[in-house]
Amino acid sequence: MGEIVLAAKVTHVPTIIMSEHEGPLKGKRQAAIDGLREIGRRARAAGADTFVVLDTHWLVNAGYHINANHHFKGLFTSREFPQFIKDLPYSYEGNAALGDLLAETARGEGVYTLSHQVDSLELEYGTLVPMRYMNEKADLKVVSVAGMCTVHSHDSSRKLGAALRKAIEASDSKVAIIASGSLSHKIWPNDIYAANNGTFTISSEFNRQVDLHVLDLWQQGDIKTFLKMLPDYARYCDGEGNMHDTAMLFGALGWDQYEGKGEVLTPYFPSSGTGQTNVVFSLA
Repeated sequence: MGEIVLAAKVTHVPTIIMSEHEGPLKGKRQAAIDGLREIGRRARAAGADTFVVLDTHWLVNAGYHINANHHFKGLFTSREFPQFIKDLPYSYEGNAALGDLLAETARGEGVYTLSHQVDSLELEYGTLVPMRYMNEKADLKVVSVAGMCTVHSHDSSRKLGAALRKAIEASDSKVAIIASGSLSHKIWPNDIYAANNGTFTISSEFNRQVDLHVLDLWQQGDIKTFLKMLPDYARYCDGEGNMHDTAMLFGALGWDQYEGKGEVLTPYFPSSGTGQTNVVFSLA
């Protein structure tokens, strides 16, 4: 009998990797790295054998899609920021059986979803950045779910999340489910980025205040209020991938029936105009 043993919302900003290397960003994202590593430690302590990552850097225009290859290996260079993430090596075992079951179960719930085992279908950095720290020894399997959903409703993503939970519980896998995406996501305009020290600042004080309010709601366990504001939050604060990763995550947790709380592991920080953090949600 499978189960979700950990649930989290995490950051994947490229400056995390850049902060490993010599230069002006050296060490600047250590708190984010520490938070991701702690989530990995907790996942292992809870008995997880698989990470299911809801990746807002995987864009899809129709249906829901799962990258459930048997093995992932390659060198990744970001098409979005090739100067930030380039030639990043990765090698992880997949969990094809679970990915196929996730898609089959979602289709059975009326949510059109496909599972893929295609060697040329690479992982995106919304999966690779968290896995670099959460899964450093590559000892846990990885399944990636597309989270930048351009023509999808939050309600269908909620249903997908509920189907993910149903499939996981019908499997033999212990799963850490990871929503990989920012809070607010209004990146600085290119022509004023440098002038505003954009790497370390927020582009909108309104967005920052709403982000902080959301974190308060999560920590208080007032998930019902958060879910009521989610559509407007995603819209007006430019939620990454329209925050479909977050809708999927709370769908898997039970949506407005979820009574847990969020624990902030990485203090809120701005990055290139966006709002970032690492949060673990209680399951008991």
